[in-house]
Amino acid sequence: MSAPTNTITGETPNVGAREDLEDKIYRVAPEETPFTSNIGKVTAKAIEHEWQTETLASAVTTNAQLEGDDVGTLDAGNLTTRVKNICQIGWKTGGVSETQEAVDLAGRASELARQKVLKGIELKRDFEYRFVANVASVAENGATTRKAAGALAWITTNDSRGSGGSDGGYSAGIVAAATNGTQRTFTEQLVKDVMATAFSNGARPSQAYMSGTHKQQFSAFTGIADIRATASGGGMATIYGAADVYVSDFGNITLVPHPYALSRDCLIADPKMFAVATLRPMSTTMLAKTGDNERFLIRAEKTLVCRNEKAHAAIADLT
Repeated sequence: MSAPTNTITGETPNVGAREDLEDKIYRVAPEETPFTSNIGKVTAKAIEHEWQTETLASAVTTNAQLEGDDVGTLDAGNLTTRVKNICQIGWKTGGVSETQEAVDLAGRASELARQKVLKGIELKRDFEYRFVANVASVAENGATTRKAAGALAWITTNDSRGSGGSDGGYSAGIVAAATNGTQRTFTEQLVKDVMATAFSNGARPSQAYMSGTHKQQFSAFTGIADIRATASGGGMATIYGAADVYVSDFGNITLVPHPYALSRDCLIADPKMFAVATLRPMSTTMLAKTGDNERFLIRAEKTLVCRNEKAHAAIADLT
């Protein structure tokens, strides 16, 4: 039965009805920066941030000397290798009209302040993505901006690549990106193989970064012996479909799914052997007024320090 004639209802335009708008804003977006949050922090003092690496001579079984013998030729000295990465400038900008700062807004007291917060989060994610990725370092030249090399580009010693893939790595002051190979299925054997290689080279990585899809594949490895927990009384049984720590022959590896920065590679890292070097920390500068608006610039200048690429491992070219 319909409402009586001339009854005012919600279908009748009523300019006096107040809107019902919640005083909150709900955001769903990947904000995490797990890699840069876990690794070290150092200060950069120049555009090119440098550090040194060293190694040991191979162990031998023939180190045997005559009793009372004199020293003849000295062993070769253990020299260091000097490497570097390039500080990259990242920024985000925004602007809000004076009117929008004056009106009554839902969910925020100031649109300008809200934009600053969001742009700051976006800038942190941009550096996170750069520092974990397979991207080369680039020196500034004219219109070419300088760029920092990412973690996956550094690794050349303990890596597994698909057919046709090849290493990048550091050479003559620049880090080259690795060449992608044919993608293949992510298997436990790939993890075991690269961990054995890493162990033989002295690496002791403890964290594995991968996409959500590869995290699910990792959790399905047959190494998980018992996927069910005993239920007491009439309780419901628990089925384990995920693994958070992989107990390898060479130590425990914490599995870290990355929501946006990895799609075809698994980075197995020693967090003590990576660091973010900051030349200029993130800061906000209000830009000169050119009209009836407020504009801002949020910027930072940083690079990634790969203290020794042999400390890490990579499984590349995964489907």
